[in-house]
Amino acid sequence: MIWLTGIVCLVVGVAAGLFAAPRLSNSSPSKIEELEAKIQELQRHHADYRDHVSEHFSATADLVHNMTEIYRDVYQHLSRGAQDLCNEEVATKLLPPADQSMFSGADSDTMEPPKDYAPRRDANQSGALSEGFGLERQKPMDDDR
Repeated sequence: MIWLTGIVCLVVGVAAGLFAAPRLSNSSPSKIEELEAKIQELQRHHADYRDHVSEHFSATADLVHNMTEIYRDVYQHLSRGAQDLCNEEVATKLLPPADQSMFSGADSDTMEPPKDYAPRRDANQSGALSEGFGLERQKPMDDDR
């Protein structure tokens, strides 16, 4: 009798599993195709967004460059006007001499970018990135115990 009850329970369990499995798995081909289409749409949207961001920053760089050029032209116009229309004392107060202006070397390729470290004073000095920079060597203490 126990064997019969076990076999009946097994058959009922297998039947319930076969009946419930397709409903629980949600792996129908239409659902898979729908998810793949959604993934492709998101990938296209992401690529469009990246292109839009690149175009935006490219246009921003062009506008900043144009603004700098126009500012330099205005500065040079004011400098020439101050030199032509004002006496020497007033002109030097209003605008610095041409060799000291902020645009004096803007067209030359000799401009050097700022350094992110302190230059050495002499060749024997350790650099700021050296492991021992700023540390003094201490002699080991002798124990007098």
